Amino acid sequence: MSQKDLIKLYNQSQIYEDEVVNIRKVTLNMNENNKYIIIKRLYEDDGNKKRAATKLKCSIRNINRLLAGYKNQGKSYFVHGNRGKIPAITIDSNIKNEIVDLYTNKYYDSNFTHYTELLESIENINVSAGTVRNILMKEGILSPKARKITKRNKINELNMKKNSVSTQKERDRLENEIINIVDAHPRRPRCAYAGEMIQMDASVHLWFGNKKTQLHLAVDDSTGSIVGAYFDNQETLNGYYNVLYQILNNHGIPYMFYTDRRTVFEYKHKNSVSIANDTFTQFSYACSQLGIDIKTTSIPQAKGRIERMFQTLQSRLVLELRLTGVITIEQANAFLVNYIKRYNAQFALRINSNKSVFEKQPAKEKINLTLAVLVGRKIDSGHCIRFENKYYKLLGKQGLPVYFHKGTSCMVIKSFIGKLYATAYDKVYALEEIPTHEVNSKYFDYKLQTKEPKKVNIPTMKHPWRQESFKKFLVKQTHLLDMTFEELMYTQAKY
Repeated sequence: MSQKDLIKLYNQSQIYEDEVVNIRKVTLNMNENNKYIIIKRLYEDDGNKKRAATKLKCSIRNINRLLAGYKNQGKSYFVHGNRGKIPAITIDSNIKNEIVDLYTNKYYDSNFTHYTELLESIENINVSAGTVRNILMKEGILSPKARKITKRNKINELNMKKNSVSTQKERDRLENEIINIVDAHPRRPRCAYAGEMIQMDASVHLWFGNKKTQLHLAVDDSTGSIVGAYFDNQETLNGYYNVLYQILNNHGIPYMFYTDRRTVFEYKHKNSVSIANDTFTQFSYACSQLGIDIKTTSIPQAKGRIERMFQTLQSRLVLELRLTGVITIEQANAFLVNYIKRYNAQFALRINSNKSVFEKQPAKEKINLTLAVLVGRKIDSGHCIRFENKYYKLLGKQGLPVYFHKGTSCMVIKSFIGKLYATAYDKVYALEEIPTHEVNSKYFDYKLQTKEPKKVNIPTMKHPWRQESFKKFLVKQTHLLDMTFEELMYTQAKY
């Protein structure tokens, strides 16, 4: 036996002795053990280094480094150097506990992504959304916006725990945690152009305070941006008028509205002749004057874009309103102005001016007159009109009263900004409220001089709510409802 073989045998015996001494200390994972076996066999058999490099997918230089480490340290050389050490990027346990406590006590109704943003902006805790999710999921906290597979896995885990517990109290607690909510809105492609389709709806929810309110919302289908939002006590014409006002004032005239079959949009009372109850006709007439089509559906899944938007806002907006201290509708509507801008900047797609079908914004005067509420009235024996429990007299352009016979039909027009007009015999008149008592006395308030009546600014009959054209529109709507499907298709093809 040569001297070289003796030295090799001696080194091998020393390695075996070291391994026997450290056998209880050294534990390798699968990859480390595989690397150890290949290098050990290479050293013992004096094998081919290229073959070993091919198996380990490394270079010859790295094989030589592993052989040298095996000669000096044996099996312990293949243990990773960071084993047992705390990573430098590890989050402190106090911060983890604070994240859990803040979510359970303060931000409990937010999803994990929104909660991460609030931690950074309010609590000055900078962590990723994935880290927050892992911390909260480890504590058994599920996001309100969790996916179905995540909820299903959580339910299976809770069911296994429920079967293993012995006390009825713990079993009841686990039963209350099992939640399964299914999203039934299928995906579909977005519209090609901004303003091509505006989905509009309202959602009743406990948005703020102790009373449920209605959030009227309009979402552009192409960009996913909120183009209008307004709070009201009920789902009313006023709420949708305010949303339409925001769209016209900020974006322009869209091509089409996609809504549900509420009476605000669709009129089905064929035998009704009351204009005061005909809210759909007023909204649709205003849209027709602006050239906006209205498409209705009774299937909520068809308006998946805005339905999902309500789910998102019920998760994010409620918490924002609560943290801001909003308790009234006026405060909530004022808060929406800046919130919509921040929301669109973060989530909405950017509007390409070359791919937008919004027409230019109308003048504010036209918007105020178009978004008007029209109600039919009769002139009484005192030459006045009763509207909203108040009496009004008709004034001409010179500011002087105008008198009509008792029973004369007219139409009261309340513009969007609250100004009142009336039309009679195809003319427009201003309305002035008649107080129950005189404001000043001509005998005792002698210092007050009576002023001559000023000229009243009355719009011309070019405004969009002309009485005769509006009546023709009512007749046309009733006629279309009485037509069969074949007659309706023939009428549309003809015109």
